[in-house]
Amino acid sequence: MSKYILSKRSLTALEGVDPRLVDVVKRAIQITKQDFLVTEGLRTRERMMEIYGQGRTVAQLAVKGIPAKYAKPKASKVTWLNDPYNSLHGRGRAVDLAPYPVDYNTLSKFDKIADAMFASAKELGVKIRWGADWDGDGKIREAGEYDSPHFELV
Repeated sequence: MSKYILSKRSLTALEGVDPRLVDVVKRAIQITKQDFLVTEGLRTRERMMEIYGQGRTVAQLAVKGIPAKYAKPKASKVTWLNDPYNSLHGRGRAVDLAPYPVDYNTLSKFDKIADAMFASAKELGVKIRWGADWDGDGKIREAGEYDSPHFELV
């Protein structure tokens, strides 16, 4: 058995996430030989508004019925969804994972997590997709495929 286990924080972040995806994440931490955190699982409606507001103006949010307080036009845009509430996070069908200690700049650490997630998913018979390879062609981080923390059920 691996010494790598999910932290209490990660287990809390998995509450409300589809049990199949939870199982994949729990097995992946054993496979990867690298600590990682579940930074986000099931998102509330408010959290989806917060995320949608990043990189958008008050006027852009008004079109979607999102209150002005969520507008953060100077922040980096983190979602390109047309419908701010259509995130699979909102249905518990997606998770965001980050290496621990958290390091968003060393992409090879995300690649190790992805390898473990796909090995785990295959072992458990669960189909997943990775945000760094949305189209599943094996060519990671092509145009529009930069969401290295994100994994979702297919």
